[in-house]
Amino acid sequence: MTLAPLMVAGAVLLDLVLGDPRWFPHPVVAIGTLIKRAEPLLRRIVKNERAAGLLLVVIVVGVSAGTVGLLLRLAGLIHPLAAQAAGMVIGYTCLAARSLHLESAQVAGSLLKGDLVAARASLAMIVGRDTGHLDEPEIWRATVETVAENSSDGVIAPLFFLLIGGPVLAIAYKAVNTLDSMVGYKNDRYLLFGWGAARFDDLCNWVPARLTGVLMVLAAPLVGLSGRNAWRMMRRDGRNHSSPNSGVPEAAAAGALGVRLGGVNRYFGQEVLKPVIGDPLRQLDAAAWQGSVRLMYGAEGVLLVAWLTALAVFGRLA
Repeated sequence: MTLAPLMVAGAVLLDLVLGDPRWFPHPVVAIGTLIKRAEPLLRRIVKNERAAGLLLVVIVVGVSAGTVGLLLRLAGLIHPLAAQAAGMVIGYTCLAARSLHLESAQVAGSLLKGDLVAARASLAMIVGRDTGHLDEPEIWRATVETVAENSSDGVIAPLFFLLIGGPVLAIAYKAVNTLDSMVGYKNDRYLLFGWGAARFDDLCNWVPARLTGVLMVLAAPLVGLSGRNAWRMMRRDGRNHSSPNSGVPEAAAAGALGVRLGGVNRYFGQEVLKPVIGDPLRQLDAAAWQGSVRLMYGAEGVLLVAWLTALAVFGRLA
């Protein structure tokens, strides 16, 4: 096996074993700091908010990718194995399967103990909606939805870019994703300034979101869920979302699990009615959450196996 597959496999393995420990310096923290410092400066220099926001995207993505590229080049001057090791660690930091599992597990654990207050607090750490008023079924729904959506944003998308472009492209994607999470809001402050970040994030996630849906369909029967219903719901309800991308993995997950997602959410005290996704064949409960986690890992595994198989078929593996 060549070094590149080992690097990718090592990155996935590190993510599965370590997750996102607080003691480990994470590139996203550095990217977030860059965004926070660059935003007020660009707002002062560039009077047109949309132009300032677009410039922020160029700077943050360029600096992030350029820094990683330089680091890999310097490591390569030491030894090719050093470059591979650096690439493996950087690739690992771009993946979030284990942390998504653990963070959602905190919500689930609190619910299983009957502690709604703790469950709401843990859920607030991983979703953007208001959580203080949610009852148990709504907390389960929000948890399943965030696992399904972030199976694309936090797992399949960064792995996809790691596979096709190595650590440089993977970190560039994380920069885009971080920009969207920090400035891509439709409110008075960011409607114009965050327009570029939001649109670029939509563009970068278009292929990965649909790939995630297909991978969920393929993985569903491997993890004890319905691949046929996942395919049916993805085709039927994949567009039932305000995002051009999030509805696809959510619909595939809803179909595989046999649950209904969507409905009324509250943001900053204001209720927002979102289209429903899926049919309520089963309850949203601990079993549904467990199924969504298995589906996430299954989709990641299918993608990795498919990539390694493609390399072998085309003669790039020994």
